[in-house]
Formats: sequence, C-alpha cells, structure tokens
Amino acid sequence: MPKESRQYMKLLNLQEIKQYLESLDLIPLIEQGFVAYSQGKAVMPPVGELLIEEHAGEVHIKYGLIKQDDIYVIKIASGFYNNADLGLPSSNGLMLVFRQQTGEALAVLHDEGHLTDIRTAVAGAIAAKHLAPKSVNRIGVVGIGIQARLQLLFLKQVTNCRDVMVWGRNTVACDAYAKDMQVQGFNVQMAPDTQEIMQNCQLIITTTPSKTPLLHVSNLRAGTHITAVGADTPEKQELDAEILAKADLVVVDSKSQCKLRGEASHALEQKLITEKDMLELGTVISGDAKSRTSEKQITVADLTGVAVQDIQIAKAVYLACLFKKAHV
Repeated sequence: MPKESRQYMKLLNLQEIKQYLESLDLIPLIEQGFVAYSQGKAVMPPVGELLIEEHAGEVHIKYGLIKQDDIYVIKIASGFYNNADLGLPSSNGLMLVFRQQTGEALAVLHDEGHLTDIRTAVAGAIAAKHLAPKSVNRIGVVGIGIQARLQLLFLKQVTNCRDVMVWGRNTVACDAYAKDMQVQGFNVQMAPDTQEIMQNCQLIITTTPSKTPLLHVSNLRAGTHITAVGADTPEKQELDAEILAKADLVVVDSKSQCKLRGEASHALEQKLITEKDMLELGTVISGDAKSRTSEKQITVADLTGVAVQDIQIAKAVYLACLFKKAHV
C-alpha cells in the first residue's frame, strides 16, 4: 500500500463509494475475512453499543484489524427504526481507515451505513453458498426493508432461484417491495404469514429488528436453510430458539459474539444448545468444519456482523480509490 502522508487522507462520500463498489468482487473478499478471523488472525474487541430507546435508535461501534495487514478500521453504524415515518433511511454511519503500522488516518468513508448494509448482504450470500440445499425452488424473505432487498440481490451470485415469497407487517410496503424486486428479475409472492414461508421455501432469510420470534419450530421442514441477520443486539430475536436445537448445523459468524447477541445467545441461555454445537462460518468456508452433507439437513446461519467484514470492504474501497487516482 502506498505510504501517503496524512495530508492526502481521502474523504469519500456515498456516491463515490458506490462507484468504487461496482468494480469489486466482494464475496471472496469477505470470505477471506471470515477465514482469517476463525484462524485467529484478526483482533476484534467487543462491540460498542449505544441504545437510544426514546427514538428507537441504536448505534454500534465495531473495530479491529487483521494481523500483518496494512490497515485497521473503526466503524460507527446506526439504525433508527422510526426514520421511515420521517422520510429518512433507517441506517447511517461511516468507516475510518488507519495505517496499521503508524496509526495515520488514511480515509473517512462517509457511507451513511451503506457499506454495513452491503457487507451484511454479502455475508448472507456466503452463508447460502456454503449451507443452502442445492435445490432451492423458492426463497423466503421475512422483512421488507433495505436488507431484505440487498440479500436477494447478492443471492443472485450463488443461486439461480428467482421465485420469492415475502412477509412483512405492512401490506402497502410489501407490495412496494414486490414491485421493486420484480424489476430486479424476481417473481415475488406476498405471504399471509411466516408459516406460509416456512412451508414453501427451502432458503429463508430473516431481516427484521424483531424482539419476539417470527419463525417457529412447529413449521420447520427438513431441508430448510435459514439465514438470520436481524438479531444483532441481545434483545432481538427472530427465530424460536427451538429451531437451533433442531438444526443439524448451527453456524455463527463469531462464537464469542453470538454467545452475547443473536439467535444463538437465546438458545444457549435456554440450554437448548451448547457452544460445542456452534460452528464458525470461517471454518466452514475453509473446510476445517463440515458444511451441509444432505439435502434433508436443517441448517441455520446466525449472522450478527463482525468487524472483519468491515475491514475487508473498507480496505477494498480505499484501494479502489487509490488505484483510480493512480491512473487518472
């Protein structure tokens, strides 16, 4: 990486960041990050968290480094879930890139939460790539927000299925979601409830901030894969904890983090699973742990979001910026 002085620190806005993202193949980059983390090659302190309950807001601070890398990253990302009523996006934030050897500030990526949204969707695609059944006739989506859209877009890279069933609490917003995703090449049917999704979909993604389970073990079918991305704080829960107890494989992005937050934390608290029942996604990607071995298996990926994802996507955008500047 070029040794630029601090006076050349980059300040990138959302429009610029989106342009650089167009040239990046993110799935292998994020996979490399998960593997590095599971191999002990990353330093990731506990998540910083600020809850602003009176405004239905939460702020997460995630930061870390991959050993022997050139950079470290500090990410601040927020979600304010009443913002739709104000005509504002729910997500916001930025990422800060520093030189690992000297601590020099290299870049401010004012992504307004977009990079967090993208790296979360990429992780969902990675989970499906390694854990979903080979035969997927219909994808189920629980939720109708930004993540519900992005998850489908990145799933295009790992599955040929374009038939989708979606459920959300707001029927008008559901209809808008269906129309938006149809433009992207998906055939979208609205489900009256989540039971309908569980009975008809082999690959299910949950993307909500729900604090009560939306999917229940009584509706779980053999051969189902579920990727849960909504529960990233201790209070959130989208899956009945019994689902994890019944699953043949429970895969998490971070054992240490998922003991404290996410779907696995609830199953652990209820003593339905133990830490030994959990596999890290990085070990599945590397082949150090088993992935799906049968079309009849039930698999769950509990993704709470880890700093290596932010490190990999921020570094990729920063290097894309340097490359472009070098060739102007």
